[in-house]
Amino acid sequence: MVVIRLSLRARPKNRPYYQILVADQRKSPKKKYIERVGGYDPLLKHDNALTLNLERIEHWVSQGAQMSPRLKQLVKRYKKAHAA
Repeated sequence: MVVIRLSLRARPKNRPYYQILVADQRKSPKKKYIERVGGYDPLLKHDNALTLNLERIEHWVSQGAQMSPRLKQLVKRYKKAHAA
């Protein structure tokens, strides 16, 4: 099954950064992935904290990919902030 999930990437100590990846559920999130569709920096408090390619996310969801629960929350927040 294909999933869209957050993957922690190496940054300096106490500075997390997540990539939003489309990947096979059976593979490690640190290894091979199909496509990178965004990024998330939880320490930034403004709109630049989250970057998403909504077209590609919607494409993958239409193809049957499942989003992780945390990513669903982030996408909902992103759409609400950029609805104007």
